[in-house]
Amino acid sequence: MRTAIFALLFATAVTAHDIPSYSKEVSRIMQVKCQRCHRQGDIAPFTLSNYQEVKERIEMIGEAVEERKMPPWKPVPGHGEFRDGFGLTDEERHTLLEWVEAGGPEGDPADLPAALPEQGEWQNGDPDVVLKMPQPFTARRGRDTYRCFVLPTGLDADQYLTGVQVSPGNRQIVHHVLLYLDSTGQAEKLDAKDPDPGYDCFGGLGIDVPQGLAQITAFSVIGGWVPGMRALTLPEGIGTYLSKDARIVMQVHYYGGGQGGEDQTKVGLYTAKKRVQRRMFYLPLANTTFKIPPGEADYEVTANIPIPLFFDAKLVQIAPHMHLLGKRIEVELERDDSKQSLILIDDWDFHWQGFYSYVNEVPLKAGSTIRVNCRYDNSENNPENPNSPPIEIGWGEGTKDEMCLAYVGVTFDNAALIGLQ
Repeated sequence: MRTAIFALLFATAVTAHDIPSYSKEVSRIMQVKCQRCHRQGDIAPFTLSNYQEVKERIEMIGEAVEERKMPPWKPVPGHGEFRDGFGLTDEERHTLLEWVEAGGPEGDPADLPAALPEQGEWQNGDPDVVLKMPQPFTARRGRDTYRCFVLPTGLDADQYLTGVQVSPGNRQIVHHVLLYLDSTGQAEKLDAKDPDPGYDCFGGLGIDVPQGLAQITAFSVIGGWVPGMRALTLPEGIGTYLSKDARIVMQVHYYGGGQGGEDQTKVGLYTAKKRVQRRMFYLPLANTTFKIPPGEADYEVTANIPIPLFFDAKLVQIAPHMHLLGKRIEVELERDDSKQSLILIDDWDFHWQGFYSYVNEVPLKAGSTIRVNCRYDNSENNPENPNSPPIEIGWGEGTKDEMCLAYVGVTFDNAALIGLQ
């Protein structure tokens, strides 16, 4: 009997000792996986910077962690390995749930880690160059508006960029942002003709775009912003090229639903401090001809890019994109009879998207094919479906349209040979 009681007391003591505390375990998980969004001035609606703030929302945290809603890291493990991931490991998830079940003990404040430094508006520190729309633009209520703003860089020499961050002026109405380079001056002329800030550019930049390699270099994409995106820095030795004579054309898609509003979005540019050896390009992989029938709960759309001779490349970043009907998206690399999954998001959420950087660059050999597979739910059971009853939906730039798209950020092995140096 005494032995049994001793064993029970010992087990109870060990269990109590092993219960995680906020100060020792939970605070460190919060710093690495939660506070990148849940901090002052960032995208999250509340902060989780101390014990009081976390304890106040303990039930919400437990529910979000158990249902895997938070943190919103979408790539499925084993389908590409990405830098700066903030998804919870199984051990971290177990720790948080155990802490919630125990009532959220604070522990000894002496065990707390040092507080994270104040971040402010710019996630990677102050940019080298900050560009802003010359004047605020007022978007109309309840309609999609595509507006292009021409931003002279003010540079006196060509530069390579290692990072770009878009800072939306009004997150309630900014749907997404894409940044292009125009080295022809056409966008500036269109801007000058329009009396309001910027110019309308639904369906593209509204300028004559050359075909082939000239399109990649004269009107290349250098970055963008979508809901939930975190700012990225390119690996050392890689950069996107910015000519001092080029203009950045910032295409902003506004959609305020039931509200309009004023916006003055900014762009932060981070220039290379070390020698750049490889130039990166963002290439679109898209299907623009599909139609999703009403009532289809699992409709498939695909697109592919064959890699031609001499165009061997390295895949550095990838950014999948769909709209509200999207449910699953995967990008694969195919060669002969083999397939390699480059990224898989099997619970697509339009409100949490991103550009994802690989830990190890993926070789893209000539003769291979990059394929994107998108699946959509256009049924009445999809709570995100903007149409009731459902209607046929195809490719389009409006919020209620759809896209099957992935931007792939690549460097070319034979850049000089193929004219993309």
